[in-house]
Amino acid sequence: MTGAVQGSAVPATAAQRPALGQVMAGCTVLVTADRRSAELAAALVRRGAEVRHAPALSMVPNEDDEALLAGTRDLIAHPPDVVVVTTGIGFRGWIEAADAHGLADELLAVMGGARLVARGPKARGAIQAAGLQADWVAESETSGEIADVLLGEGVDGLRIAVQHHGAGADGLDTVFAQAGADVASLIVYRWGPPPDEAALRASVHAAAGGEIDAVVFTSAPGAEAWLAAAESEGVGDAVVARFASGSMIAAAVGPITARPLAHRGIATLQPDRGRLGALVRTLVGHYEHAETLALVTVAGILQIRSRVAVLDGRVLPLSPSGLEVLRLLASRAGEIVTRDQVLAALPGDSRDPHAAEVAVARLREAVGERALVKTVVKRGYRLELA
Repeated sequence: MTGAVQGSAVPATAAQRPALGQVMAGCTVLVTADRRSAELAAALVRRGAEVRHAPALSMVPNEDDEALLAGTRDLIAHPPDVVVVTTGIGFRGWIEAADAHGLADELLAVMGGARLVARGPKARGAIQAAGLQADWVAESETSGEIADVLLGEGVDGLRIAVQHHGAGADGLDTVFAQAGADVASLIVYRWGPPPDEAALRASVHAAAGGEIDAVVFTSAPGAEAWLAAAESEGVGDAVVARFASGSMIAAAVGPITARPLAHRGIATLQPDRGRLGALVRTLVGHYEHAETLALVTVAGILQIRSRVAVLDGRVLPLSPSGLEVLRLLASRAGEIVTRDQVLAALPGDSRDPHAAEVAVARLREAVGERALVKTVVKRGYRLELA
């Protein structure tokens, strides 16, 4: 588990834990989203995380897209019986695009005469903001629920407009058309190339190389694009292995977003509801739980992250070598680590016992708590647990 050392871990008391706002201190989180990335990053930083930003895709609005405008004019000329709204941002973008071309009033009038179906509360909120009312809301926020309900009622002969999001309509067009409906598809925004390809490439190498503690995904196309970038860079297997080992966490806003990860056997953290705020709370909750499983030492609670160590809520100023020695000691959870094992954790191939002594001395100096690492005469070293 990221941020926790398994073994003879002892639950920490509430008084021992660092402040809630800093529960992610020392964690490096990679945000792969373009839209609302600043909001997501700010929420994570408030919890103590370091955030890296490498969008796998960009979101391109279709305000001037001829296909969207043609589809809107056709819908006005041939009003639908049902309008399916799949995303709040997509619906608002559609109305804004129509307004930019003088079509908003006519479009809203047409929608006012149709049955409006919303895929979740956000879609319903966008409908209400436009001065309309949703007739039915899929509380599960899935297209599958919409399909089940409408197909159960019967759609043969109905004209159904589906407002797509950037990833498409999750098969709604196809199933409705196969059931006899006349389907009009409106794509309001599309996915474009990553805004910074170099940053994207660097992010997958950082994830494979152990520099990232958690990767956050907010869309299925974005998740697929990030994983594809890892594979094209030759580090796909290493990334999957880090997820599988628990040394890196994959957090997805919902089951649809998680599909590309699940396809590769990657387990994900997911909130109960597909909201960015809920996603942050879920990730924070994971690290709160990891904190309770951390080692309780004579110097306080010790947690090892991917690139730093946190002792009693304080990020330790360790060199890479010092971090690896401390990681080794923590992995043994109070058992003895020999000088040869310390040497093996250090860069190079020195077999000089003095090098191990120097490394441990520097570790103690950086930690500022000499009692944390105890020397066992003629045998080696061990972490002093409480």
